[in-house]
Amino acid sequence: MTSPVALPLADIEHWETRVVLKKAAEAHRHLAELKGVVATIPNEAILINTLALQEARHSSEIENIITTQDEIYKAELFTDDSASPAAKEVQNYAAALKLGFERVRHSRLLRLNDLLAIQQRLEQNRAGLRQLPGTALKNALTGAVVYTPPQSPDEIAGLMANLIDYLNDNALCNADPLVKMAIIHHQLESIHPFYDGNGRTGRIINMLYLVVQGLLDLPVLYLSRYLIRTKQDYYRLQAVREDGNWEPWLLYMLDGVSQTAQQTIALIKAIKQLMHSYKQRLRTEAPKIYRQELLNNLFNHPYTKIEFVMRDLDVSRLTASKYLAELVAMGLLRKEKIGRSNYYVNDPLYQLFLERS
Repeated sequence: MTSPVALPLADIEHWETRVVLKKAAEAHRHLAELKGVVATIPNEAILINTLALQEARHSSEIENIITTQDEIYKAELFTDDSASPAAKEVQNYAAALKLGFERVRHSRLLRLNDLLAIQQRLEQNRAGLRQLPGTALKNALTGAVVYTPPQSPDEIAGLMANLIDYLNDNALCNADPLVKMAIIHHQLESIHPFYDGNGRTGRIINMLYLVVQGLLDLPVLYLSRYLIRTKQDYYRLQAVREDGNWEPWLLYMLDGVSQTAQQTIALIKAIKQLMHSYKQRLRTEAPKIYRQELLNNLFNHPYTKIEFVMRDLDVSRLTASKYLAELVAMGLLRKEKIGRSNYYVNDPLYQLFLERS
């Protein structure tokens, strides 16, 4: 089992085979289409808020943190301590993703401080890079050690500095950006720089790297659904450590980009069509309450409540209540109750995400 070596790979031309480059070209086509479809949704928050929760749930599931759609949506509505530990973990992931995006969207750089901030928000601690030896990756069933990452703080710091350079300086390697993304993910997981949250931080970095490279404007290519459905194949990254054969890992990740981009395109188109349907009904059947802010509220999240409508539309509680009651009467929302609190469900939007669980 080999420890990570500094990037770039000395023989990248050997691994950018014809089949790898063909798969990369296919993935780029789908990414370009996704970038265009994303631009047709006028309010970026709709995609970031709704899709980030889906990514957070699936990425957490890879680490055996299991939640349901309903559970995570309710956790977003009610900020008391009623949310389960798993739902709170998902919320932390979504918040870490948004934090990372805000840090890189203008700088177009991924610095070490950005990675540390993402991991800190994710894990709710300030542990930073590993300073103590003893970390080993073990087989969950047998307990046998399958990989021992670097143990020395100086080696970890040096490898991370090298990785940051590789992330940001395209002159260091002329490999295809999507090939580099796959290598970056493998390298971060192999360095295993944090005590906790390495996998989830790495999956956030995948998305942010696409933004840094200008391949997407929003971090909406959520690979974790693909990874959880192909979990055994995901651990091909361990095989690379053992045999140094990069091609299967590169093809696996590139295939994930292609599949996920196509699925996300279909989902965004379905959201856009549903929004148009709601907009037309509001304009014709309830013109007095129609506002773009109200439509945005209904699609920022499958669940809403009076306080969210008050905030987004800057209206009184009475007005917000009347708006929601009219939407329920029209069949656009379904009213539910927890304790003394009401909340309102956009069932068609909820179903779109449920179908893709």
